[in-house]
Amino acid sequence: MSTEEKIEYISEILREKNISPSLQRIQIYKYLMDNQVHPNVDMIYKALVKTIPTLSKTTVYNTLKLFQSKGLVTVITIEENEARFDINTHLHGHFKCISCGKIFDFDIKEISIDSSLEKENKIIDQQLYIRGYCKECLEKMEK
Repeated sequence: MSTEEKIEYISEILREKNISPSLQRIQIYKYLMDNQVHPNVDMIYKALVKTIPTLSKTTVYNTLKLFQSKGLVTVITIEENEARFDINTHLHGHFKCISCGKIFDFDIKEISIDSSLEKENKIIDQQLYIRGYCKECLEKMEK
């Protein structure tokens, strides 16, 4: 997909969610598509401010909150003091390496929830986080 096609594709996604496709919003969404590393606001800001000098951290934060409210991203908070953003909104788990800090997705076959919980309450989010050492860090430790 060419850059122009990707921008048009993103613009259409935003319009479908009744979001005006501004340059900043398009570029933030494009960054999330191109960098599925569960970035935080600072990571996105630092990557985009080079090409959009008028961008502010507040704009990045507000855009991500808008995307979240429209179901385009989910917020993951494996650590209490850090919100990370995930463009993959389908049910899946997250693994965070406690050595290098890398976060990656893994598939979940099924989460079994007590049926009375679902009958008596409205579940709006399900998240599974696992912390440990990633393959690369384990290999480094063995050396």
